[in-house]
Amino acid sequence: MWHDPSSAAARQVRAWRAEGRLAEAKLLRALADQPTAEWIGDQPRQKAHRVTESARASGRTPVLVGYHIPYRDCGNHSAGGAPDGAAYRRWARDLAAGIGDREALVILEPDAVAQVVDGCVPAELRGERLDLLRHAVVTLSGLPGTRVYLDAGNAGWVPDPARLVPSLQRAGIAYADGFALNVSNFHTTRASVDYGHRLSRHLDDAHFVIDTSRNGRGPAEDDGLGDTWCNPPGRAIGQPPTTRTGRPRVDAYLWIKRPGESDGTCRGGPPAGQWWPSYALELVRNVGG
Repeated sequence: MWHDPSSAAARQVRAWRAEGRLAEAKLLRALADQPTAEWIGDQPRQKAHRVTESARASGRTPVLVGYHIPYRDCGNHSAGGAPDGAAYRRWARDLAAGIGDREALVILEPDAVAQVVDGCVPAELRGERLDLLRHAVVTLSGLPGTRVYLDAGNAGWVPDPARLVPSLQRAGIAYADGFALNVSNFHTTRASVDYGHRLSRHLDDAHFVIDTSRNGRGPAEDDGLGDTWCNPPGRAIGQPPTTRTGRPRVDAYLWIKRPGESDGTCRGGPPAGQWWPSYALELVRNVGG
């Protein structure tokens, strides 16, 4: 898989080396040298073309995250997205055009289906959201070198995976290569595999991928300071990305969330998606602890 040599982690390593902070720079190489996903919201055609072209030149496959659904994140830390359904359909077509015939693995719309199931999406928008997801799945899966995994939440969100099935089906899971779990979350690989197998049985043994970027210590306990998924302390990076999972239905362990990027303005963090070097360093230091 492809990794970005100009990622925030890589730039931080170079900056710390220049400042003489060699021990910290060495630690952060654990992030900078790993393939992580590229999140694509605005300017999908340009961004997808740049990443997939760079990846093809290096003989690697990039992981892309399509993240632009209307009413994204139910208006929370990662609010935004397309202003309406027509704009989203154009966005999906532009993303596909940017990828073209180059290889890509696309994680489609983290949280979007689970938010329909848990009720945070207003009732009048739920059907449209699922139909928009279906349009994006069909559009992207028609590309010759693209694999598509529709996000299905995480092991701690919708305890009974059967509740996700009708929404995933309407959202076009049958046209995708499978589903994705644990994106930007902290549930252990074992818990995610178990949950994925339970969901897979309802979906004709669909395959799935798991985000292991920050699950080295599993989820945090409630400290009373906010949501446990938002910049929790004491977490660690998880298993490095690989397609060699040893499990027939688990296609890959991936770093979909970019370790070191904030979940939002909680626990002293910057806005969602911004690089936070002290948190990145903590994730590395806590490995094996």
